[in-house]
Amino acid sequence: MCGGLRWDAKGIPPYGLLKAELKRAGIGYKELADRLNQHGMEETESGIASKLSRGTFDVAFFLACLAVLELDGVELADL
Repeated sequence: MCGGLRWDAKGIPPYGLLKAELKRAGIGYKELADRLNQHGMEETESGIASKLSRGTFDVAFFLACLAVLELDGVELADL
């Protein structure tokens, strides 16, 4: 929880949203890692799989993923 707002308030945690956006874009973990690496992040396919499987990652990773997926952001109503 952060400031009383639960990430999964609508039943879609951030990792679920990220997985859905990857699927919608037809992008796998390898391509996501490649895109993140092009922007200076050091990510691997297995590292991304672990983060999304655990459901734990920092907000910088989440925002970087949104950027490389070319998403403008996430509506809080979607979370």
